[in-house]
Amino acid sequence: MEKHYNIIKEQYNGDKVYIDYTKIDGFKFKPRNNINYGGIKVNSLIIIKPSFIEKLLKKKIKKKLDLYLNYIISLMENDDDTDPTDLREALNDLARYKSIVEYKYNKYLDDKYITLLLRKINILENEIKAKMVYINEDIYDLEETKGKSR
Repeated sequence: MEKHYNIIKEQYNGDKVYIDYTKIDGFKFKPRNNINYGGIKVNSLIIIKPSFIEKLLKKKIKKKLDLYLNYIISLMENDDDTDPTDLREALNDLARYKSIVEYKYNKYLDDKYITLLLRKINILENEIKAKMVYINEDIYDLEETKGKSR
């Protein structure tokens, strides 16, 4: 299927213009705007201007890191309700996000920002791993104290 759109201007004759999206170098994403209106519906968007890509990605990354940080803080504060499977899921999700940052966002952001971001993600991973070790030690201590009684 060939992608195209129609340019409508008074001075243009109304022919269809075909754009090869594979040749356009830019950041492609799908807007999540779910507001119903009578205008144009945008399924995907390609941003070409590097400064705008950088601003958009930094905003997106900041929002995602704040989300992870709040989730990890809530896991750390709930000592009694913390489940090891929740921690493993958070660790796997954080590792997946780290790979996205390394491979997908690397060509759009500068190296200094990427290293800073990866350092922040590593800190969050280390906190989750420390909490997992703490929970496993508590479980081990509970099993040890039960033991055999005579």
